[in-house]
Amino acid sequence: MNLLRHAEQAWINLGAARVRSFLALLGILVGTAAVVALISCGQLATEKALEQFKALGTNLLSVSAFGRSEESRHSSIPLSAWRKIPARIPYVLEVAPFASTYQAMSFRGRALTGSVVGADESLAHIIHLQLARGHFVSFVDSFEHFCVIGDRIAGQMRQESQDDPIGKQLRIGRTLYTIIGVLKPWGENGFFNEDINQSVIVPVAGMALVTKDSQTNSAVMLLKPDAPIDQVINEVKQVVNQSAPKLTVYVRSAKQIIASMESQGRIFTLLLAVIGGISLLVGGIGIMNVMLVSVSERKKEIGIRKAVGASNHDIHALFLVESVLLSLVGGLLGVLLGLMFTWGVAWFNQWTFHVYWVPPLAGFVVSVITGIFFGYYPAKRAARLEPIVSLRSA
Repeated sequence: MNLLRHAEQAWINLGAARVRSFLALLGILVGTAAVVALISCGQLATEKALEQFKALGTNLLSVSAFGRSEESRHSSIPLSAWRKIPARIPYVLEVAPFASTYQAMSFRGRALTGSVVGADESLAHIIHLQLARGHFVSFVDSFEHFCVIGDRIAGQMRQESQDDPIGKQLRIGRTLYTIIGVLKPWGENGFFNEDINQSVIVPVAGMALVTKDSQTNSAVMLLKPDAPIDQVINEVKQVVNQSAPKLTVYVRSAKQIIASMESQGRIFTLLLAVIGGISLLVGGIGIMNVMLVSVSERKKEIGIRKAVGASNHDIHALFLVESVLLSLVGGLLGVLLGLMFTWGVAWFNQWTFHVYWVPPLAGFVVSVITGIFFGYYPAKRAARLEPIVSLRSA
């Protein structure tokens, strides 16, 4: 009951100094909103960055081999060596060797902008390429002049002709290729560096027809879910080095990339939380300032309360409740404002908006703790005032 009575009296006292109370509340509100918004936006940004990697799955390896010397730069890993890897490394389910190059391309005399990727159906399966119509190039096509076009390549062709591109021919370099498939839009992925939407895919075994410098020194591998990543990476390097000892092998694991990005995301979010916490600290100082001014102006009230029997504990509780009420109201409004700001950022950047419970809860709890911490000293100072001295100085 005493607490309820103190709360009622605190509302009355805060209402008597509306402008001052509002400014103190505004400091807590902005600080809490900053904490909630910054932490939430940090988590949304991290989730968005990880989304493209998680879409393909975590059991993937990307392998690339490069030559550092002039002699080794022309070394190439045979397709047969790539395709023997699943038999030699049990944890590897499927391998998709590929090559890429840039060549002049045209359709009915209109130049097309894009790259040429040599691949087969294994790549389509591993990185989830889906056909809008037609079928994908197969490793059995080998030196056939067939190709599959990406969504944006198809868009460029539609500017020249609205006909179905299936069965039509486009020129790559000096060679005509028949289009046998059109891909659906593919979400660009940092794990696979080529932009499939802006690519023409030809049989990987026939890349020599496109360019004499074609090298199949890259591959994407699908692993078993329980594969020991470090062990597989070492075994892959050994196998590749046996086929091309002059090349330096680089291996990237989707699982390792995701773990690294999550770790960096947590550090980034913590940094944003510290920045938001500074705003909350400033708000807490505002509450202390308001409460100290309130103690100075209400010395007569304090003296009268003590003269009629109020204890130091009652006076301390009264002023502390006022501070906590300010932080409670400011914290609640700050949480709502922070969530609204986060939603606005997500909408503007076309992110999927999620309400993470930790940022609002953390922001609200910290705002209340701030109110108690910065309200304690003014309340203690009010409780220590002597009744007679208070009445004389009023």
